[in-house]
Amino acid sequence: MCPEYGCARALANGNHGDPYSWLGMHLVEGEKNALVVRVVLPGALKVDVLDEKTGKKVASLAPVSGAEPLFVGKMGRRVKPFPYLLQVTYPAAEHTLRDPYAYGSQLNNDDTYLFNEGRQQQAWQFLGANWHQLGELSGVLFCVWAPNAKSVSLIADFNHWDKRRHSMRKHPASGIWEIFIPELQGHEHYKFAIQTASGDWHEKADPYARAMEPPPYNASIVPLHEAWQWRDSHWMKKRAATAWHQAPVSIYEVHLGSWRRKGDDGRDYLNYQDAVTHLIPYVKEMGFTHVEFMPLSEYPFDGSWGYQPVGMYAPTYRFGDAAGLKMLVDAFHQEGIGVILDWVPAHFPKDPHGLGNFDGTCLYEHQDPRRGSHPDWDTLIYNYGRKEVQSFLLSNACYWLQEFHIDGLRLDAVSSMLYLDYSRNPGEWTPNQFGGRENIEAIDLLKDLNSRLYASYPGIMMIAEESTAWGGVSRDVSSGGLGFGFKWNMGWMHDTLCYLSRDPIHRSYHHHEMTFSMVYAYTEQFILSLSHDEVVHGKRALIEKIPGDDWQKFATLRAYYGFMWAHPGKKLLFMGNEFGQRREWQHDFSLDWHLLHFAPHSQLKQWVADLNKLYGEQAALWQQDMDGSGFAWLDCTDAASSILAFCRFDKHGKPMIIVSNFTPATRQGYRIGLPQAGQYRECLNSDSEFYGGSNVGNGGEIHSEPQPWQGMSHSAVITLPPLSTVYFSLLENDEC
Repeated sequence: MCPEYGCARALANGNHGDPYSWLGMHLVEGEKNALVVRVVLPGALKVDVLDEKTGKKVASLAPVSGAEPLFVGKMGRRVKPFPYLLQVTYPAAEHTLRDPYAYGSQLNNDDTYLFNEGRQQQAWQFLGANWHQLGELSGVLFCVWAPNAKSVSLIADFNHWDKRRHSMRKHPASGIWEIFIPELQGHEHYKFAIQTASGDWHEKADPYARAMEPPPYNASIVPLHEAWQWRDSHWMKKRAATAWHQAPVSIYEVHLGSWRRKGDDGRDYLNYQDAVTHLIPYVKEMGFTHVEFMPLSEYPFDGSWGYQPVGMYAPTYRFGDAAGLKMLVDAFHQEGIGVILDWVPAHFPKDPHGLGNFDGTCLYEHQDPRRGSHPDWDTLIYNYGRKEVQSFLLSNACYWLQEFHIDGLRLDAVSSMLYLDYSRNPGEWTPNQFGGRENIEAIDLLKDLNSRLYASYPGIMMIAEESTAWGGVSRDVSSGGLGFGFKWNMGWMHDTLCYLSRDPIHRSYHHHEMTFSMVYAYTEQFILSLSHDEVVHGKRALIEKIPGDDWQKFATLRAYYGFMWAHPGKKLLFMGNEFGQRREWQHDFSLDWHLLHFAPHSQLKQWVADLNKLYGEQAALWQQDMDGSGFAWLDCTDAASSILAFCRFDKHGKPMIIVSNFTPATRQGYRIGLPQAGQYRECLNSDSEFYGGSNVGNGGEIHSEPQPWQGMSHSAVITLPPLSTVYFSLLENDEC
């Protein structure tokens, strides 16, 4: 009836590798018709077994000498297993409990099979802490993948963080450990105590936790048992029917912790309700089609900006809970604004409660540091070839898209995933099986990820931050590409910001920095990105990169934005750049909203809003972003004057004419080619006094002349303001 002493001690200490074979109710081998109950209850003085149906006492359990937390007792004349309760007497109280070891395994073999095959897209629905129903009995099923652990225990508020109380059941075939805790309350804190093969114990947060405690404790939290009632069906249907490469996409990138702060000292975070109240109206006022949040999955160090996440399934505690984030996304959708989330599958930090050395082995990462460690960030790299890691990442992407209705994921540091020698010197990396530098396992993962996500979630956008010349990042997988929908155009960003930082007198010698992007503009589906990375670490704010006095700085930045919004490719602008934030972005402080009391800043903000408005209205500016027939240079060779002139066309051939002047000189009598005869409206002029300019322009319109010019059949003479971008649209007959 009682296990041998070594086994009893292992059960009592919580380090028995197979606790379910002993704990709970069992028939005793070798004894005919003998039924026994064994439980581990540290601190208990007395334990009785009750018949759940009648509530009557069936037997008393006795502590095992030398293994006192272990209580054992026969069920008298009861010979068939029956539902039971435990009546436990402690020094200060008496409790009636359900025994977790009274229930069989709750895992589904199909789920675990797909998980072990690397094809599981819903792993969070059974791994981690999930509400589970057994008939009328509700509870939480805890599961964790730790195949090389000697034993695993659930430690939590409800068992006083005692690893002896809830030893978990191992499924050797899948490497998953489980335990069902009945009648549990939400918001309980928990971790997993893992005994490694060497016998050492360490405590780990749940990799699939839906909520986490702030540092320094970093416990996982049982999610509340509730479902969000979505009200965004109109948006979701519209999204599914939209081909985003043929639609206007203007993205406002936001670090929610520093967009705006509150409190007497201005140091408190906005919560999600605050964001509904303040951020959504602002994004709508500015005319952005999407907002992109820097990572919102849990991260322990503020200075990582979220790019070193520990809780990949847990919305960060900083701004509220999961329901609050769903509320925010829902509210954005009801205003017709999409939500993109930065997602980090390239690496993870070494925090002791995280994924590193999870079960005493390199489970999620490579053991060889030449493949498993990032030299730049001192982080660990996922083992992309391991099937269960593939399921972890695939399921996590699905989690944000499915549970939070996120409209797209921007993958950070994709270049570091693609190359085995990324940021490494010779001898610091190992080649693939073919002797090359390509990370074949990561490439295969990205292809599979993109294919599955686009098939499962219509209308999403998968976006790569990829800074090299890797071919086919946004090409379909069936055509040999990686399968992303879009790629950040890092080359355009680098070249044009270099040009912008030069004195106007020197720009003529670097004209190619503004034109070179059109050489490769149609090799990928690009997003022109001016992200947070360009205004930190000594790079200066955008407005401060520009030489000259304040008038020249703001005029140049307006002209640059005008050029950007007209250039083929979708748009992304980091918060603060829309009004000319002067200092570098600092994650610990709010943006300098007081600057909007000064005209140059508020006028720049209005210029960006008006650019977005025109952009959304004029199909020529976005409908053929990925088609060369949607663009034609009028003049890309006037380096001496630093002037750029080009046409954009919608799919019906209706043109938009854009001319940029990046010198302080006004150009009178400047002739530009026009693709069609007619009257053209000057629909935007960055030099208007409305935006803080010198108010040089063309009286609101120009008229074509039948004089061929710049390869076009017609032309017109215009006045080109200093440091400006001017837009002209062809008026239809009924508009004239």
